[in-house]
Amino acid sequence: MTILRILPVMGLLLLSWIVMTTSHELGHIVCGYACGGSLIDYDLVPWRLPYSHFSPDPYPRITLWGGLILGIFFPVIIAVLLRRDWCWFIAYFCVLSNGLYIAAGWISGESELDTIKLFKNGESWETILIYCTMTLAIGYFGFRRSILRLLATSGEQANRPKPSNQSFE
Repeated sequence: MTILRILPVMGLLLLSWIVMTTSHELGHIVCGYACGGSLIDYDLVPWRLPYSHFSPDPYPRITLWGGLILGIFFPVIIAVLLRRDWCWFIAYFCVLSNGLYIAAGWISGESELDTIKLFKNGESWETILIYCTMTLAIGYFGFRRSILRLLATSGEQANRPKPSNQSFE
């Protein structure tokens, strides 16, 4: 596997991380505001874990689910509209990473992560399990297919004959 086939995928992974963290956190912010919350602090910088804090937050479960639902919805809608392989790569990355985030939060028990906050606000483990199962399955198979498609496409471009510099006479 050549570097020319890996570099575009590495660039898309970086872009996918930025899209995922931003869309997830913006989902919290949109839903928090929509439910009458007052945003008191936030950080959307993707190289740190973004966060948002509302006080008061009249409907914290809706605010929390907003990041998980809109963090997937925004990238998938863009992929549907643009119909490009690289958009689907990003969308499936977002689906998979949101599922991994919730599953990892459940396993770790870290109180500042969305999973434990959802449990503290009355969410059932069955709902979390359904979310994790759906996002991990759809995200894994879609992301895997996207990677294979992108690597095949970049391989085809790398193996195409180069145009000659001969002029037509």
